This record gives sequence, structure tokens and C-alpha cells, in this order.
Amino acid sequence: MKKLLLLCCVVVCLFLAAVPPASAIGGDQGWIEVRCNVDGARVYFDGVEKGVISGGSLTVPVYSTAAPYRSFTVEKSGYIPDSGELSMPSAGETRTVYATLNPVSPTPVPPVNYGSVAVESSPTGAAIYFNGNYRGTAPITLTDVWPGSYTIQAELNGYRTFTTTTSVSPGTRSNVYCSLSPMDTSGSLYILSDPTSSKVVLDGVYRGTTPLTLNNLASGTHIVELDHAGYYDWKSTVDVPAGGTKTVSGTLNPLPVSNVGWVYVSSSPGGAAVTLDGTNYGQTPASGSLKLNNIGTGSHTVTITLAGYTPYTTTVNVNANTVSEVNALLQSTGPKPGMGALSVSSTPAGANVLVDNNFVGITPLTLPEIPAGSHVVTVRLGGYQDYETTISVNAGATSTVAAGLSPVLPTTPQRSGTLPLMACGALLVLALFSLRKNP
Repeated sequence: MKKLLLLCCVVVCLFLAAVPPASAIGGDQGWIEVRCNVDGARVYFDGVEKGVISGGSLTVPVYSTAAPYRSFTVEKSGYIPDSGELSMPSAGETRTVYATLNPVSPTPVPPVNYGSVAVESSPTGAAIYFNGNYRGTAPITLTDVWPGSYTIQAELNGYRTFTTTTSVSPGTRSNVYCSLSPMDTSGSLYILSDPTSSKVVLDGVYRGTTPLTLNNLASGTHIVELDHAGYYDWKSTVDVPAGGTKTVSGTLNPLPVSNVGWVYVSSSPGGAAVTLDGTNYGQTPASGSLKLNNIGTGSHTVTITLAGYTPYTTTVNVNANTVSEVNALLQSTGPKPGMGALSVSSTPAGANVLVDNNFVGITPLTLPEIPAGSHVVTVRLGGYQDYETTISVNAGATSTVAAGLSPVLPTTPQRSGTLPLMACGALLVLALFSLRKNP
């Protein structure tokens, strides 16, 4: 009899240990698991805070007999909140929802780049001067122009000179249309100077050296300037008669004897480094010229360099007390040296992209300027395993990363088996006490 009682107790204990907890088979408790890509984010059910994301998730116990929750919201400072609908779990069931928080992007700062100027004339074929420098005949497009304001002149025999200004903005093209008016009447200028071979500038535009005859000029008032190395400039206002020729003679006064002059250097675009005979003198400004003072008379070599452009080298002759000018139109060599591009996509899209552990955007995206070399690319999306790879970026080329993300399988929270074990222990104690009492 005693042995039979002990056997019954053992059987009951084994049965209770095998039976799952009451909450797993007939209780009213379930769980909602919220998964998020940002730790520290706060979770709200119908506006009531339920906890904070840690290790990529938060599990919230709920009761199927209680009022059901309808929606959830996940938010964190510096990120765009994410919300969704909730479906209540049955007793013993776990429902999983996903939230993806994207960083609040700062206001993008547009890159500084160059613009262009497209010039047309009517009639076509007019000579186009850009800030007084001849650039060709219309129609013509001037590229790689530094942002700023410029003067455009169009000249054609038998027509009045057309002058206007235009503004150039980064990354845009300015269009200039020069409508030339025929000259009702014209005349000529015959210009002499002492000394001869002086430079002639008419109405701000260089025309040649003396002696010089200029025909088909609009009758009326014009400004004549004469320039010669070693002499003060000469300037005068003259009237060109309709159908006639006006003779102008200018006598230039010599400058005091000196062994130095000046070199004015400009470039398009600006910001270029200037060296004269190997000595660095600074950078050209965005508009205007870099002035090199007290340069010894004679021949000098000027070199102008700018990253991404072909170096410009020329020889300039410096005369005493005279300004010599160097105007360089730099030619682009293409993409910046030592930089490549990186294109990143993912399935599904909308994943965070980190390059060398720095957040750079959300897929799909293309990064146009990445230093050449090896980089670690990480693609991260809530509910999916991180994708990480090392890729080599080559200068002047585009490297591609296509990430196929694998979902993270949900796990069922562990239930406590304390009650069955306590019941087994109680029965065993009762059996032993009975055996001792009734030997």
C-alpha cells in the first residue's frame, strides 16, 4: 500500500511537469513585440508609453480580455516618428510589428559650381567680348564661368555696338540675346600717337596700335585711350562726323625711369593658384584680377593651376611703369582627381546606408564623390539582418553595392514553469511524510 501511494505521487508529479503553464493553454495574456532599427526609441500604444527599444525590440504583455489597442507609435528625438495599426494577439500568442526611424535630414546646402553664358546675336556672326576679352562670334556658349556679374559686348560692321550685363548663378545657364541696330550714319577715325605703336582702346574695347584707321563707326561721341609702355596713358573724347573722317593725335608723356612694372592676373574660374617664375603669389579672385606689384622688367613665366583643370602657362613681358595683363580661361579635366562614385541599393528599399560607420543616406542612393580606396558599407533596416561588405572605389569610376536583406525570425518569449515544479515538490513531501507516519 505504501509503495502504491508513493508510485501515484510520482506519476502525478510527472503529469504536472509535462502540462504547460495555464497562460499558454487557457490564460488571457498575449504579447506584442515591437522591432525598431534605433535603440532608445520610445513606444506608445494608443498614446500610452509602453517602454523603450533596447537591442532592437520591445515586448509588451497585453490581455485579450482587456480593451484592445488600435495603433502604435515609435519616436525618438532627431528621427522621423513611425506609426502603424495594431492587431491584438490571442492568449499565449505573440504578434510582431516593425518600425523604421529615419534621421531628420539637415537642410541640404547646394554645392558651389560654375555656370555658363549662351550668347546669340541678330544678325548672327557678331564679335562677342566677355568683360572686354574677345571670345568668338555669336552664337557662342561660354562654359565654366564663375558666378558673378559680367559685361557682354557684340560688334558687327555696319551696326551699332550692343552692350549689356548678365548675372551667372551656380549650375545655371544665362542667355543673352544681342539685337544689333544698323548705323543710320557712320564715320571714321584716324588715330596717330607720339610715340607710335601705342595701344588704342575705343569706348573701352582694344582696337589695335597706332597709326590706326577705324571705319564704320557710329557718328557721335566716342572715348579714345592710348597706352604705351613707359608713358602715362592718354585719354580724350572725340566726335566722329557722319560720312567723314576725324583725325586724332595724342602725345604721351614719359614716366619716370623705373625698373619695375605690374602684372594683373585673372582666371575663369577664379580661385586658381598663381606662380611667377616659380614663386607663389596667391590665388585669383572670383572677379577681377590678382595684382603682382614691383615685378622686374623683362620676360617672366606665369603658371595658373586649379584642381580639376589643365594648368595654364604663358610668358609675359614686363615693361617699366606698365601694367601687363594675363587672362586665363581654364579648361576642365573632368571629375575631381582621386574621387569615385558609389551606388547602393537594397531589397527591400528604404534601408539606412553607412559608409565607414557614417550615415550617408537611405537606399537607393548614389554618392558622386567618394575618396578612392577601400570602404566598409553597411545596409541596415529594422526587422532585417544587417548587410555589411567591403568595397573598393576607383577614381573616375562608379562602384555598386546591391544588398539583399534577410528578415530576422521572430522568437517566442519563454514562459515560467515554476507552478508545476512547486506542485511536484509538495506532493513528494506529502508522500514522504505519510511513509514515516505509517511505517
